[in-house]
Amino acid sequence: MPAQETTLQPTMIASGEAETGGVLTIDLAAIAANWKRLYGMTVPVECAAAVKADAYGCGIGRVVPALKKVGCRTFFVADIAEGRHVRAVAPGAVIYVLNGLMPNTAPAFADANLRPVINSMMELAEWDTFVATNKWQGGAALHVDTGMNRLGLTPEESVAIAPRVKAEGHGFKLLMSHFACAEIPDHPMNDRQIRLFREIRILFRGVPSSLANSAGIFLGGTAHCDLVRPGIALFGGNPIPGQKNVMHPVVELKGRITQVRQVKKGDAVGYGASWTAARPTRLAIVAAGYADGYFRSAGAAKGKAPANVIIGGKQCPLIGRISMDLLAADVTDLPNGVARRGELATLIGGDIGVDELGAACGTIGYEVLTNLGKRYHRNYRD
Repeated sequence: MPAQETTLQPTMIASGEAETGGVLTIDLAAIAANWKRLYGMTVPVECAAAVKADAYGCGIGRVVPALKKVGCRTFFVADIAEGRHVRAVAPGAVIYVLNGLMPNTAPAFADANLRPVINSMMELAEWDTFVATNKWQGGAALHVDTGMNRLGLTPEESVAIAPRVKAEGHGFKLLMSHFACAEIPDHPMNDRQIRLFREIRILFRGVPSSLANSAGIFLGGTAHCDLVRPGIALFGGNPIPGQKNVMHPVVELKGRITQVRQVKKGDAVGYGASWTAARPTRLAIVAAGYADGYFRSAGAAKGKAPANVIIGGKQCPLIGRISMDLLAADVTDLPNGVARRGELATLIGGDIGVDELGAACGTIGYEVLTNLGKRYHRNYRD
């Protein structure tokens, strides 16, 4: 007789957090509180929100409704795809696309009711043609470069365009520029850009203007213009590095301990045998690595201190190289039993904020946030 086929039912296991190596908690109430704090610093100036890079890694689909609920009505994104995502969760919002008008994309802006940020004369010519042909009245922003030398029209080009604002239906909804050094309050570039932008604003009288990002807000009223557009500060990053962070922390990241093991004095740990135990050492192996956005540079290297994680309320140094899915922490000095299989180690949270982790990795909090991986189980707190 032929062998009887048997269908095996899948084993039922715990869902959600237990199935993932890490848990990322995003505090929507903290994001809303950060926006309200910045709005309070700039009122009656409008306070918008930069939610590019999927709301700095925190999720457009959850962040934008939380900001909309507390009064934010204007959002800045990087590209059309992000703009469509914001439009889906904030139907009545004003949405600007910072990277501007790519060739032949004007119909997509109209389809999603997005406003391009015009960054060059070539973009302006293409946008003008589309508007004239299709009678589109959705408007656009005009970006003037005042010193960043990245995107934007030159001041001379803006002067040449300025007479257009005398015509009815000129289509410019916003005049904007971008600080290069606002996070360094006493940098001479700040005053130079403020003065140059003020001169250009006079030529575009009647068009709302915007210069200040998160750090620019803290430069005071001369930088605020008609609209401020914070980004990193909304998500708990320090807008003025080197000074006390006055923003609420937003993200907490924890990785699950998969194993606790002993290594003998003289034993090497991790790829390349780059770390050798100087004493009998107890390790906690945590299920997070560079595939999750936890930087490889967080590990110990010659002449560099490693990042720490928090286990049992104590900071424990990482040892060896960070691998794709795992990292190792030295828990020798913790009491036995504190670091246990299945428990969670704090990678971001407490005394380890996104800026602190960024500094330990030789980067900045922006990069930490925008690299947070998709494998983590996400909890939203509101």
